[in-house]
Amino acid sequence: MTDDYRILNKANWDERAPAHAASPDYAVSRFVADPEFLSEVVRFDLPLLGDVRGLRGVHLQCHIGTDTISLARLGARMTGLDFSPAALTQARQLAEMASTPVDFIESEVYDAVSVLGAGQFDLVFTGIGALCWIPSMDRWARTVAGLLRPGGRLFLREGHPMLWAMDETHTDRPTIGYPYFEMPAPTVFSSATTYVETETEFTQTVTHEWNHGLGDVVTALLEHGMTITGLVEHRSVPWEALPGQMTCESNGEWRLSEHPERLPLTYTLQAQRQLAGSE
Repeated sequence: MTDDYRILNKANWDERAPAHAASPDYAVSRFVADPEFLSEVVRFDLPLLGDVRGLRGVHLQCHIGTDTISLARLGARMTGLDFSPAALTQARQLAEMASTPVDFIESEVYDAVSVLGAGQFDLVFTGIGALCWIPSMDRWARTVAGLLRPGGRLFLREGHPMLWAMDETHTDRPTIGYPYFEMPAPTVFSSATTYVETETEFTQTVTHEWNHGLGDVVTALLEHGMTITGLVEHRSVPWEALPGQMTCESNGEWRLSEHPERLPLTYTLQAQRQLAGSE
């Protein structure tokens, strides 16, 4: 596989990062004004995330750093990693304005172990909308396991592969339009919009993306020495993923307006790197 997907996707994210930071959806001003403010994503995660005080954590594909900073405010010693220099510029500015120390490192996900060091982290965190940019769950799981010390854990909340398989252009009912399982070739999209409120007109419109079924994710982690410790499927997602079919709740999460029990929208998976000598 060539690196064309990385070039295209990086150009897309580099262009969108300043617009995302300026959008009210990322609530940058609230991070600056309130030292206890947390992102909606991390607030949703709290019941399963638990106490992270004192943990050394890395947030893979951290984008402009709002979730990374939120984890640091909960007491973790955080590093954020992303391949977009424009996103990291915004993340560093936000961390400084919000008086929350975080180290932000520019790197591809697959290079994270060589850049950050093997076995250095108690926690690997990955948020919603990250895995679709990665071609291979096997390489990703190898990276996660390589970053964690023995006994360290992965915390992943991600869009459900059933949601990613939906064609959002159908506004009357959920309609499957894309692969559920990981495929060798990407699904190619072209869109001049983004998922937040902005008036910016984008020119970098083409992206290459992959879906990964739950079995793809779980199997890859197991094959690289991880033990699955939790898997919860949720009926909500933190943006209007299926326009015309969803209702926003008071916590900022969106659900299907009709029959939300019929479609999982996100999931939380937790896994632990096996201790030395364990089977």
